[in-house]
Amino acid sequence: MEHEDILHRCFRCGYCKLPANFTDINCPAYLAYRFETYSPGGRMWLLRGWLDKDIQGSMRLAEIMFSCAACGNCVAHCAMPDFRDRLLLALTAGKEALLDAGRVPAGVRDYLTRMQEHGNAYRKPTKKRADWTAGETGAGIGDETIPAFSDQEYLFYAGDVGAYDPRGGEIARSVAGILRKAGISLGVLTEGESDDGNDVRAMGEILLFQALAEKNIEAFRHAGVRKIITLSPHSLNTFKNDYPALGGTYQVFHYTQVLAFAMNRLEFRPDAALPRVTFHDPCYLGRHNLDYESSRMVLRAIPGLQLTEMARNRQNALCCGGGGGNFFTDILGGAEESAARARVMEAIDTGAEILAVSCPVCAIMLEDAAKSAGAAEEIRVMEITEVIGEALASVSGVGPS
Repeated sequence: MEHEDILHRCFRCGYCKLPANFTDINCPAYLAYRFETYSPGGRMWLLRGWLDKDIQGSMRLAEIMFSCAACGNCVAHCAMPDFRDRLLLALTAGKEALLDAGRVPAGVRDYLTRMQEHGNAYRKPTKKRADWTAGETGAGIGDETIPAFSDQEYLFYAGDVGAYDPRGGEIARSVAGILRKAGISLGVLTEGESDDGNDVRAMGEILLFQALAEKNIEAFRHAGVRKIITLSPHSLNTFKNDYPALGGTYQVFHYTQVLAFAMNRLEFRPDAALPRVTFHDPCYLGRHNLDYESSRMVLRAIPGLQLTEMARNRQNALCCGGGGGNFFTDILGGAEESAARARVMEAIDTGAEILAVSCPVCAIMLEDAAKSAGAAEEIRVMEITEVIGEALASVSGVGPS
């Protein structure tokens, strides 16, 4: 197994499951189950025991390994600098080894099967992938729809959640509409595109990831794509960090990174007085790609907005629990001890009325958590451009339906 050499070096100090203040639990799986085996250090020891044949490769072991949300908190806070950067890589390699051994939880198996057969997690035909651009709320400005990519500067990549999930489609339309209102030249592919593969790779299914990536690379090459704006930080991560090794080299931006420098092109209401807002850091934008400021720059540029921080923010932010494919497999569940519920309660503690997000997965996870916790009336979960839409001088078709 790749990175097997570091498994024995973990002495389970516990920093991997905590933020910098050492007072909270920052590992979503450990927070949900409270067994040491669900912590990153516990997984390291379990993997070592399995590879040494001291324990069997059971389905229980597989469920523990695949409960990892790949949030990167363990990498940010591991006390061993000589191998901390390989910690998450080792856990991913462990998942790959379990897949090769046929030890796969049912939810993971079903997700990977859907990806293999359909190229997306929703079992939807590729020809419907761009249907989100003409939803009931419009696609941005009035009745105008997002154009097909031809000679625009940027390809806008909505990903599976933006393309096929109803709430994700609302967010994709809001983001693309605000970007176009700010004068950003963008278009979408109407054929050939598939899932970005980020979560498939995080599950250790490397060959399937490569197949998905190569399909996208060919579609992007055929369309002449050079610059990409992604809706999801998950897409940003894999396009930027994984695709170049397969021949897919592009200038890749998360939408907040483009919008942060175009906010002066938007006209806001002079009397806009928005409620207090707090921001949730997406793991794949923050810890994985070290951008903690673009989303905050966008929010601070909205006149009248009061931005307040949760106790855990930036590199110490608690994951929503949707990473590593858990958004689709739901291994962590949504019980009271779930990371998403804990995050909603933390946002409420700030006195904020809006919990702003810049990731469609985070938006859906946190909205569902607020509803299940009975807190939907206390705090609104909104994607950042939806917040912008409420403050603009005039806008049509931007924001949730």
